[in-house]
Amino acid sequence: MLQVHSIRENKEAYVDALAKRGLDAKELLDEVLKADETRRATQAKLDETLAESNTYSKEIGILFKNGEVEKANELKAKTSALKEASKELQDQLNEAANTLTELLYTLPNIPNELVPAGTDENDNEEVFKEGDIPALTEDALPHWELAKKYDLIDFELGVKVTGAGFPVYKGKGARLQRALITYFLDKNTEAGYTEYQVPHLVNETSGFGTGQLPDKEGQMYHVTNDDLYLIPTAEVPVTNLFRGDLLAHTQLPITCTGYTPCFRREAGSYGAHVRGLNRLHQFDKVEIVRIEHPDNSYAALDGMVEHVKDILRDLKLPYRILRLCGGDLGFTSALTYDFEVFSTAQDRWLEISSVSNFETFQANRLKLRFKDADGRNKLVHTLNGSALALPRVLAGILENYQTPEGIKVPEVLVPYCGFSIID
Repeated sequence: MLQVHSIRENKEAYVDALAKRGLDAKELLDEVLKADETRRATQAKLDETLAESNTYSKEIGILFKNGEVEKANELKAKTSALKEASKELQDQLNEAANTLTELLYTLPNIPNELVPAGTDENDNEEVFKEGDIPALTEDALPHWELAKKYDLIDFELGVKVTGAGFPVYKGKGARLQRALITYFLDKNTEAGYTEYQVPHLVNETSGFGTGQLPDKEGQMYHVTNDDLYLIPTAEVPVTNLFRGDLLAHTQLPITCTGYTPCFRREAGSYGAHVRGLNRLHQFDKVEIVRIEHPDNSYAALDGMVEHVKDILRDLKLPYRILRLCGGDLGFTSALTYDFEVFSTAQDRWLEISSVSNFETFQANRLKLRFKDADGRNKLVHTLNGSALALPRVLAGILENYQTPEGIKVPEVLVPYCGFSIID
């Protein structure tokens, strides 16, 4: 969530920056500032009324002590009226504060200056590419056909049990999935990230804290009787572990990793591009989260990018990195790099990780601060990234490692799964 004082000081710059997202924000920013003026004016009037009431209360005691009962009773009547006025002003203040908060919730984060202008994924900038795209035989198959051929994943069983988008992994498919999860967690903990096991459902406050609510409310599964949400990513519960904390600057950075299933309704997703593992309602992902000093967050973002690169080099998968344009940038992000693996059998790039810096946007919602070396309270910067999302990584492995003899397993995964080929 943006900070009102920053909007007031940088309004024109924010209008220009949000235009990168395709958003004409001038009118909305004006509404925010007007709502804040109303809130501040109401707060000032309430403070004045309370101060006047307190003054009268002190005078009443003195008057009674001096035997001036009539004057004391007159002031008591005024005090009663002031108390009623204070109640009304408090209600008005609460309403004004709620109006301001609701307006702020509708504003996305300010894009970093590195974010290119653009309307959609076609305007994203490729900033890095690595790895050789394998030459497959003419009869090479897409992963959903390979999964059926080698009995690795049963999409129809998932439909039987739950519905489309909930695959069932079997035999070597399940073991390879488990190997990937363990390998990703090992890589992350070896890099200094502390592993967490977190709840797979969160309350509404957590959803608002990291920005999934209200922006993506329709994309989250909602358990209505308990008013809980199935998590779309481990980022939500992991980051919320620190909601409301005041950290010492010496505690930074805080680095976390965790494996969770992820649940997304993916409403409106249809067509050939979502076949097989390309887009699911339930999938596994290993996440990394960092809580950083503002001075260090972009160096940390670069470090996260290098970390994901290292994982993909281990897997020997061809990949590229995109810097997302304003129109494709997530609501909460200031700067995002997407990693995509090339699927040779599908002849297309598949997104397998996003690494983002949210700057203070989430921290302001979370009220997550640190005390700097001078004793001042400041908002931290939060970052997160997938390291990695499993479905499309698995799809890339199945497709790019297929041979006439079977599907080879990336060498780094063999100790984890216990076999070197699927045949």
